[in-house]
Amino acid sequence: MLLTRKRCTPVARSWLAGLVLSSTLLCTGQAQALEPEHEVRRLMLATEEAVSAERWSEAGEYLNRLQTMKAEKPAEYLYYRGRAMLQAKHFNEARSALEGYVSRVGAEGKHYQQSLTLITDIEKQSKASARALVEGKVNAREPVAVIEPAGGENLDTLRKLYLAKTDREALTIHLNALLDANGWRKDKAVVRLDRPADIQYRVTINGSELTIQQVRREIDGTLVRKTSPLPVYGVNPQPRWDCQAVVGACWIYDPRDGSRLFQLAPNQSKVSEIAQTLGRLIRNLQQGSAGN
Repeated sequence: MLLTRKRCTPVARSWLAGLVLSSTLLCTGQAQALEPEHEVRRLMLATEEAVSAERWSEAGEYLNRLQTMKAEKPAEYLYYRGRAMLQAKHFNEARSALEGYVSRVGAEGKHYQQSLTLITDIEKQSKASARALVEGKVNAREPVAVIEPAGGENLDTLRKLYLAKTDREALTIHLNALLDANGWRKDKAVVRLDRPADIQYRVTINGSELTIQQVRREIDGTLVRKTSPLPVYGVNPQPRWDCQAVVGACWIYDPRDGSRLFQLAPNQSKVSEIAQTLGRLIRNLQQGSAGN
């Protein structure tokens, strides 16, 4: 028996091409047909596998896709984000994510113990990095709020605004006014002017150093006060700061060791101004009596 090969006519070829195209579109549509909650779960499983295998680039890709999704994400998302940020040496972001995880799950969380250990490791690495930065051995890896030298005109304006006799007095009053207006609150939806923030600060000058008082409002309404000195000689008068949307807070970091100095409301422009004003005040004190 002779087998004959039939050629496809142009019409047949067109029909076959359409079929292939339709099949491709159908497959693509199926890939995108998962509802948000299922897509979140799929990406979380992929992230967990990538982190377990230490494929950090792959894990970062999945985490970035999760970050853009509006669907609610499980607490483990914060844990894996913290792991990935730590691997990339983004210590502030890593700590914020891990603290967010611990706050959400509590002591019963699957990764609770490991998260606490990682937070301690981050604290140690951050301090070591800050010390090395001060010594000029490494470059800054994270955003630094650059402080320009205070111009005479600006300080004149501050002195007139606050009826202050010296630049130092004007800077101190201005710094405290900014801190009062940008205290951190647990409830960020409603800000009542008659209710103080949950965490507030006040800065005073004691000789050649700054004294920082933190006032924390507990759940039962009691106030816990903590006072700590900040010597200014030998420190970098350019405090670092950043904001973390994940936990709804901004921080200004201690210029001595990189630890958290101020926890503030999530307002980048205001926190930048606070860091600049603090830097000016530190520089003023470093100049001694000439800075008055």
